[in-house]
Formats: sequence, C-alpha cells, structure tokens
Amino acid sequence: MPCYSIEGVIPVIDPSAYVHPTAVLIGDVIVGPDCYVGPCASLRGDFGRIVLHKGANVQDTCVVHGFPDQDTVVEENGHIGHGAVLHSCVVRRDALVGMNAVVMDKAEIGAFSIVAACAFVPAGMQVPEKSLAAGMPAKVKRTLTDAEVAWKLEGTLTYQDLTRRCLDTLKEVEPLQAVESDRPRVKFVDVKPLIETRRGG
Repeated sequence: MPCYSIEGVIPVIDPSAYVHPTAVLIGDVIVGPDCYVGPCASLRGDFGRIVLHKGANVQDTCVVHGFPDQDTVVEENGHIGHGAVLHSCVVRRDALVGMNAVVMDKAEIGAFSIVAACAFVPAGMQVPEKSLAAGMPAKVKRTLTDAEVAWKLEGTLTYQDLTRRCLDTLKEVEPLQAVESDRPRVKFVDVKPLIETRRGG
C-alpha cells in the first residue's frame, strides 16, 4: 500500500487491521487492532496525529487530516461512512459518521451518536451522546432509539468481520471474461438499512 514517512515519523498498522492497498497513509497515523481502512481512503498525518482505536472503520474515499499539533481520533468501534471527511475532530466510541458527511475542527461526536449522511458538523460543535445530528450546518435532531444504537453496532461488527475476510481471502486478480454458470455469491450478511428500524424489521 502507499505508506509514507515524513520527518522520520512512520505510520503504524496493527497486524490484525486491514488497510486496502489503494489507501494512502502518511506520517503520524496509528491504525489499531481489528480496524478496517477502505479503498482510496487518505489518512494524512503530516500535520497532526491520526488515531484509529480498536475496531474502528474508515471506508472508501474518506479523508482524515488535521491542523498541526491537533489529533484526529476515531475511538473504539467508530464507524466512518464512504466519502466522509474528518478534520482535527474526535469521534467517540461507537459513534457513526454517515456517508459524505464532514466533521470540522475541534468538533466532537458523542459516544453512540450518528451523524447523518451529507451533514456538515461545524468547527467546535459538541454532539451529545446517543444523538442524531443532521443538516448543513448540522443540528441535533433527537435522541437515538435503542434499536438505532443496536443497528449501528451491528453494522460496525460487520466491518470487523470484513477486516478478517479481507485478511484471509482478498487478493488482486485478473477479471473473468464471462459469467460462470454456477457463479458464487460473497458471504451473506443480514444487515438491513437504518430505515428498517422504524418499520419494526
């Protein structure tokens, strides 16, 4: 994978983590146990430190960066959706930042909270624990239900399982030229969209 030191500071990746070969890690980046970093993610620790705690995931095309001497942290079981941007912020344990959301400098996403897709969390905003934040700029809409918190954890556990699947089986191959008659499917995972929690399953 593209992994670079700067001024002698080298990224750290726990052996139980999976970082896709197209992700880019620069400088002061620490990827903890059981983490997943997806294709084309960019984690640039060339100013401030970036830390992913145990079981966190940073998905495809995410950008993680920060100001000098400011840490950008995703705590245990943090879940960063496709295309999100984190800058000098803290995502507390078991929180989710939705697809294409932006979390700005010195903002803090409380534990077990969800930032909706495409939300813009302005600098310094404090999202309380177990809250839903949405909008541009983001506002706290309500307290999450137990079913929504459970849904988020289920999704994160699925990414932790994906980490193990990638470590065990993912490899670069040449594509086939035709579909096989008995084409297999990838491992079936029964995770439903969040909207299903409001429909009772």
